Amino acid sequence: MLNTALMIAAVLVCLSLILNLWRLFRGPSRPDRILALDTMYINSIALIILFGISSGTTLYFEAALLIAMLGFVSTAAMCKYILRGDLIE
Repeated sequence: MLNTALMIAAVLVCLSLILNLWRLFRGPSRPDRILALDTMYINSIALIILFGISSGTTLYFEAALLIAMLGFVSTAAMCKYILRGDLIE
């Protein structure tokens, strides 16, 4: 039962990644593209965690934590770049 639920969840998260990729390329404005990229980070974290659960190892949880930190920093940097025009004051 758990394997079936994990596979269904992984397929749905992959579908969400594809839709986010479409929004990233076709977004009408820069904030929409940044939001799509941030959501792609979250979906990739979900995929890594699902794979970690299915394989039964904790190494993937640490990788998901690293991706979460990098995603937060990059989203904050992109937002600052859009608001101010440069990253360094």
